[in-house]
Amino acid sequence: MTLTITVNDLQVRYGETVGLQDLSAELPGGKIYGLLGRNGSGKTSLLAVLAGFRKPSAGTVTVDGLPVFENSRITRQVCLIRESGIVGDPTDSVRDTLDVARRLRPGWDAGYATTLIELFGLPPRKRVSELSLGQRSAFGVAVGLASRAPVTMFDEAHLGMDAPTRQAFQDELLRDFIARPRTIIISTHLVEEHSPLFERVLILREGRLLVHEDLDDLRAQGMSLTGPAATVDGVVAGLTILNQQQLGPTKSVTVSGAPDEVRRAAEAAGLEIGPVAVQDLFIHLTQPTGATR
Repeated sequence: MTLTITVNDLQVRYGETVGLQDLSAELPGGKIYGLLGRNGSGKTSLLAVLAGFRKPSAGTVTVDGLPVFENSRITRQVCLIRESGIVGDPTDSVRDTLDVARRLRPGWDAGYATTLIELFGLPPRKRVSELSLGQRSAFGVAVGLASRAPVTMFDEAHLGMDAPTRQAFQDELLRDFIARPRTIIISTHLVEEHSPLFERVLILREGRLLVHEDLDDLRAQGMSLTGPAATVDGVVAGLTILNQQQLGPTKSVTVSGAPDEVRRAAEAAGLEIGPVAVQDLFIHLTQPTGATR
């Protein structure tokens, strides 16, 4: 089952503080979305509203055309795993928490949950509160994947995981998504590490939606050029430099807004042309208002 999320003129306020402002977007089902933004940009607020945990201050949020807030028909189809990895009552054991999830989630797959618990090496009899940070993260991910919810969201759910466990999570998420397409939203600061999973990217800046487009279209906004330093400098003169590195006579530069003539000049000069790193674009696009580089 794939469900479409529609957000219209969303606003979230915390007293006098605006968390989200005039945010509108449609997220068709059956895709993996990357939700990016600096700290305080509004990512967690948006996910809380999408999950029905928070009522919008203004605007509407619907899933499959139905409002989310205080609508159990929809919220049972939405699973949000937060960065703490705490799912349910932390004094319950891993096994008991899985049993509760089975009763709450209509699409729950108990066999898959057991497989994931074994994959991540989690102790079934141990209380969730007694798990290490990395184990809690892995447990949250296991619950999110096994829920098989049509809308599954991970808010920095990898926090505390070591590199091998994060890789196992990514591999398992992609494998299960291909077998059972649904809407998945991943909020992360590990931009480059998780970007291979994304089909579309949403970037928030200061509570507003700055970017909402296919990953390939976003990456097409720039390129990386590598070759002799003097040649590279000549080709990129006047362009916006996102990142640059030099080792001896060889230089690699990432630029944004590179027109076709720059690509042709780079090809003619024999430079190596590569895609722009999503993280470089993200850092450039999300500079605070008025900041310069």
